[in-house]
Amino acid sequence: MTTEKIKFGTDGWRAIIAQDFTVYNVGRVSKALADWLLKAGDKPSVVVGHDFRFGGELFTETVAKVLCANGVKVLLAKGYISTPMISLGVLKLKAQQGVVITASHNPPSYNGYKLKGPHGGPTSPKDIAAVEALIPEEVDLPSQSLSYWEEQDLLEYVNLEDMYVDYIKEKFDFNVLAHSPFKIAYDAMYGGGQNVIRRLLPGAVLLHCENNPGFNGQAPEPLDKNLQELSRTIATTPEIKIGLATDGDADRIGLYDEDGNFVDAHHIILLLINYLHKYKGMTGKVVIAFSVTDRVKKLCEYYGLTVEVTAIGFKYISEIMVHDDVLVGGEESGGIAVKGHIPERDGIYDGLALYEYMTTSGKTLKQLCEEVYAIVGRFYYDRNDLQIDNDKKNAIIKKATEGGYTSFGKYTFNRTENIDGIKYHFDNGGWAMLRASGTEPLLRVYAEGNSKEETADMLSEIKKTIL
Repeated sequence: MTTEKIKFGTDGWRAIIAQDFTVYNVGRVSKALADWLLKAGDKPSVVVGHDFRFGGELFTETVAKVLCANGVKVLLAKGYISTPMISLGVLKLKAQQGVVITASHNPPSYNGYKLKGPHGGPTSPKDIAAVEALIPEEVDLPSQSLSYWEEQDLLEYVNLEDMYVDYIKEKFDFNVLAHSPFKIAYDAMYGGGQNVIRRLLPGAVLLHCENNPGFNGQAPEPLDKNLQELSRTIATTPEIKIGLATDGDADRIGLYDEDGNFVDAHHIILLLINYLHKYKGMTGKVVIAFSVTDRVKKLCEYYGLTVEVTAIGFKYISEIMVHDDVLVGGEESGGIAVKGHIPERDGIYDGLALYEYMTTSGKTLKQLCEEVYAIVGRFYYDRNDLQIDNDKKNAIIKKATEGGYTSFGKYTFNRTENIDGIKYHFDNGGWAMLRASGTEPLLRVYAEGNSKEETADMLSEIKKTIL
């Protein structure tokens, strides 16, 4: 039998359901995980769960059966979960690893396999590579039922949602939040965060908080273009002053201000730094992915905080958080972790921190953004995801890497960086970046200018130049 080589990308292995993401291939990855764990020590345990995505229960059962058949204890989540629930569960239950069956923000045709480490965050790149190297070409799929493995004391059911909700209640004063002058709306995007917000904030206006494995035909990625119903709901309901959204597995955040305007992840990172340091007196270094705005460096310089830049992929940020004192770690895509929580991105936790910020300061998101602008200046960011085939995508990246672009229309640049993708620093004070997606036939084009119109024009000129 000839089988495809399985590769983990920036955040797990993802593939199209029934094409490459099959029961058999999930079994292959699970066998590799079992072999790696058993090499490392005796009687390992793994927390396993899935979100609302199609086939989650079937694939999770496959993971559980293969691990159990190889002598690895499985702590299996009841019902649907979010990725942060698994990460917290691994830490609290002292397990060696966690497995989340999710394709996060990818389109509905995808599913995926994420690994979580004993520290309560993404498994380290080194350990992921070690598991990947052990993936066999063939695997025997066990026929025994889950109840059989439960009888053998190799499978135990755990309620991660209750564990997570109890934990969050310890971190925030919900008596204060329940009486906030700012009403909140929440869009779960049919994802794993829906039950948590329903339980924690019963007064919230809820959107797309039901089971829909097809995500109503769109990728559950918390981008402005995917959240227009939330935007309209806020704009037409005066009492709603903040809109929170999370992606398919609830580790990414989307945010809207009181006018229904999208607040991107760059602004969210800046707001969280300002809140935790200026308002709460917390310190620590700030760790950002290469695609995050340089305004973070400006804010941190103002406050005397150290900044570290990583390659794209939250696993790199999490690895630093395990060893260093980190105040905020974040990505452009909305994956952000903060001090006082696990070293994991968590859209719900971040959203609650910002809701607390508004409630305790008595200021709206627009007013809080103005505080940040007073230090770093006003800016506008946007991103285009160009659907192009892999050959064209790779040719553009090759040309960019070799210095083949000298300007983009009227926009000239004075320097470039290529930590992970190619970043152009423009003479107008903005920047742009080209980066190939690690999981889809996409070329991502990032741009930041001084206004919405300028940023749109920058993206247009870049597209004309490269295509």
